[in-house]
Amino acid sequence: MTQFSGALERIERLLEAPDRELVRRYPGAAESRQPVHSVYVPAHRFDGGTIASWSGAAQAALGSAGGPQHLLEVHGVPAGAERDRLGELVAAKLQREPIEDLRIDFEDGYGEVGDEEEDAAVDAAVAAVGELRESGELPPFIGIRFKSLEQPTRARGLRTLERFVTGLHRGPGLPHGLLLTLPKVTSVAQVEAMVVALAALEEDLELQPGSLTFEIQVETPQAVLGPDGTSLLPLMITAGQGRVSAMPYGTYDYSASLGLAAGDQSMEHPAADHAKAVMQVAAAGTAVRLSDGSTNVIPVGDRDAVDAAWAVHGRLVRRSLHRGFYQGWDLHPAHLPSRFAATYAFFRAGLEAILDRLERYLAHREGDVMDEPATARAMASFLVRGLDCGAVGADEVPFPESDLRALLSRRVAG
Repeated sequence: MTQFSGALERIERLLEAPDRELVRRYPGAAESRQPVHSVYVPAHRFDGGTIASWSGAAQAALGSAGGPQHLLEVHGVPAGAERDRLGELVAAKLQREPIEDLRIDFEDGYGEVGDEEEDAAVDAAVAAVGELRESGELPPFIGIRFKSLEQPTRARGLRTLERFVTGLHRGPGLPHGLLLTLPKVTSVAQVEAMVVALAALEEDLELQPGSLTFEIQVETPQAVLGPDGTSLLPLMITAGQGRVSAMPYGTYDYSASLGLAAGDQSMEHPAADHAKAVMQVAAAGTAVRLSDGSTNVIPVGDRDAVDAAWAVHGRLVRRSLHRGFYQGWDLHPAHLPSRFAATYAFFRAGLEAILDRLERYLAHREGDVMDEPATARAMASFLVRGLDCGAVGADEVPFPESDLRALLSRRVAG
């Protein structure tokens, strides 16, 4: 045996454990559908008519402000056949699927009301989810944000979590897109506690182990930078034992925690960009999805006020999309037209070039861009996201969706 042959054997032994750890910690990006937004509705305002109410209000806001073509003009989309097509798609979306992800809020949007009243609200929420399922209006994703695991709210938060999940399981059934949001996380131990709670629920309800997952809402400085000077986010993801599905950014709690003035609290503040950059690096390759925050500028009032708010919202949605945050929060029905208009315009503006590049890549033909496997995977992801939200029709993509998803599932190296 040569010295080099012996070195190769030692190298394999040396890297065996790191190889296993790499696969465990970084299984790759999530491949299932991700909603383009989350709508947070306070629990006391949620019922079986919420989806229809938001849809109607969104369509009314769009109509009274000038219709889809006026909104797209506000967003800076040039006039023409493509803008006409975009307007049709947005109008259809507001009728077909006005909310992709509905979160029933028992935290900041609900407040402290006492155990008896909150228990009743949880039961009413379970019943309303059943009504939506029965009527065929249940959105693809639905769930709750309960109170944090900080000591003052811990018992109430866990009580709401248990009552909601148990009520769904024993009543209408657990929705396929069930999402549970853990807010104001300040320590790895809180994530570990959430794992304990969900494992106990699964055992009590005889659910498949690991079937209940949750989101870590990043809205405290302690999560982004721990006391030892390192970010706690990678440790939190690891502590989640595969249960952490997403990390949404909380614009206003995070900004306020840093002492920013109310007028400076924004998704595009440098402090927000720093937090989200840390989130992005921490989540890369882990299958944990990211969501940007929200704007509290609401499209209401006269035409000028609505146009100004839509312009702000559309710009912020586009900004997030271009930075790799494909989901955000919407706070008001009038945000929905703007969300879908900006999102659809983003995916359709890049469609022709992506189709051409991916076709050349798969056919091994040269062009003016030399794409690598990782970029091909990103192009497939772009198309799948466009198909999932309805921005792109299956008839516009010359590749079978199954082939695109198969390309997503491949682990690629640069």
